Amino acid sequence: MTQKSPAMPLARARLIVVKLGSAVLTTPTGELDLAVISETAATVAGVMRAGRRVILVSSGAVAAGRGALGMLGKPATIAEKQAFAAVGQSRLMSIYSDAFGQHGVIVGQMLLSRGDMEDRRRYVNARYTLEELLRRQCVPIINENDTVTVDELKFGDNDGLAALVAVKMQADALVLLSDVDGLYDSNPKTNPDARLVEVVERVTPAMLEQVSGAVSGGVAIGSGGMKSKLLAAQLATHEGVCVAIANGKRPGKLKNILSGTFRGTFFPAHPRRHSSREQWILNSRSAASRRIVVDDGARTALLERKKSLLPAGIARVEGQFRAGDVVEIVDSAGRVLGRGVVNYSAAELDRIKGRRSADIARVLGSKPYDEAIHRDNIAIVHRGA
Repeated sequence: MTQKSPAMPLARARLIVVKLGSAVLTTPTGELDLAVISETAATVAGVMRAGRRVILVSSGAVAAGRGALGMLGKPATIAEKQAFAAVGQSRLMSIYSDAFGQHGVIVGQMLLSRGDMEDRRRYVNARYTLEELLRRQCVPIINENDTVTVDELKFGDNDGLAALVAVKMQADALVLLSDVDGLYDSNPKTNPDARLVEVVERVTPAMLEQVSGAVSGGVAIGSGGMKSKLLAAQLATHEGVCVAIANGKRPGKLKNILSGTFRGTFFPAHPRRHSSREQWILNSRSAASRRIVVDDGARTALLERKKSLLPAGIARVEGQFRAGDVVEIVDSAGRVLGRGVVNYSAAELDRIKGRRSADIARVLGSKPYDEAIHRDNIAIVHRGA
């Protein structure tokens, strides 16, 4: 059934992030699908003429390079993938430039990695660049920097990258286009009676578990799957961005989505909970290995009174980190309360934990800060009991 609602947030969205997966951008033989790229350019150009703004997050560089080199099958090693991406990236952007140029629209390329999102200075610079491109009526085309990234820096077929961009740019909508219609209640590849789930109010752990072993379309080309799309939707909707998953291979699909009428899965946005800086703190993946365990008094001060974290409230320090790193803040039961940017290293905090701020200089020889983490550098994820 096609969804129709003139008030659907997708129809009102002013800033939209559109992610095009490898399965959408390639033909069954592995070549770039020029018809899809041409239609995407025409649709986005029309949306821009209506005063809306679009950021594209595009896969396809590896497939484009593979085609240019006459290679068959997926690359066997990271080095092969990076080599294919190096060849394919310029080819892909040339095609995008020509397609958009037919509509008088200029495109700009940005290659990003998770490191760009986790380093505050690089993230801010990337945001300024995107804002300037949009201000000048250009279409930013973003891809993960496959020529230099390795597994621990990968987003997962650009779904996670698209969600992070949408959140950090405070977009209104995120559109994830693949070669499947959306989320099904069972695997449509094996169950002909599988039904499309048209609206998902909230992504749940049970839902993620259900799709963990499921096979979705495009596995021969892309590295993502339905789980990566659900994780992207979970991240985006929790920060005020509505999400659509749909089949980008169907003609006119993107135009229908942006008009609020489409067949696919829609995820309504939840109220935006965090500032841009808090989002950056919360999205630091490396923080999970660095922990500060706080006592009950500090827990209450953080959650109920929105205070800074003082050394006196620290019960234990886990992992290695330096001043300026992002760490997880957990209570004595192991519940994650939030994340924050520390003023002291792990070794220094281990020496001053449980002590008053007045004692810091005597223990360490100097006292740059009274707080272990200042309240302006704390992003809370759990409130209340």
